[in-house]
Amino acid sequence: MTEEEKRQHRVCFTGHRPEKLTRFKWVIKTRIKREIRKAINDGFTVFISGMAQGIDIWAAEIVIKLRDGGHPIKLICACPYDGFDKNWSQEWKDKYNTILSKADHTVYVCQHYGRGCFQIRNEWMVDHSARVIAVFNGEKSGTKNTIDYANKVGVPIRYIKA
Repeated sequence: MTEEEKRQHRVCFTGHRPEKLTRFKWVIKTRIKREIRKAINDGFTVFISGMAQGIDIWAAEIVIKLRDGGHPIKLICACPYDGFDKNWSQEWKDKYNTILSKADHTVYVCQHYGRGCFQIRNEWMVDHSARVIAVFNGEKSGTKNTIDYANKVGVPIRYIKA
């Protein structure tokens, strides 16, 4: 299968950190799960998480739960660099490392932290996907930059209000 054929079966996530969300976490997680199920019904089988706190990690946890429940889907973790979680709370580090241990594949998009590593990671995810699931509050942010990039390169976006 070519890279372009693989891309046609992939979805990536983008969204805000928990402190930028205006809706309850359980509401957002329910909507993410609904969008993942729609994607599965539409023939998508691989999901890409950027592994940031909030939306990325919650989406990855949902994908793992659905996969472990029998859905024939896979998870790719697209980390901006190794050690991304270094300054996180222990709770978030534990979630991050549990997901990495259960992922089907992990990619470190950049070798080290650098000024543009998050945007490089976001563009890598979009470039390897045929759909974006975006949890967005309308503000300027990395999420907005990812949405703008997806629009620029023609990757469809499914929105969830943050």
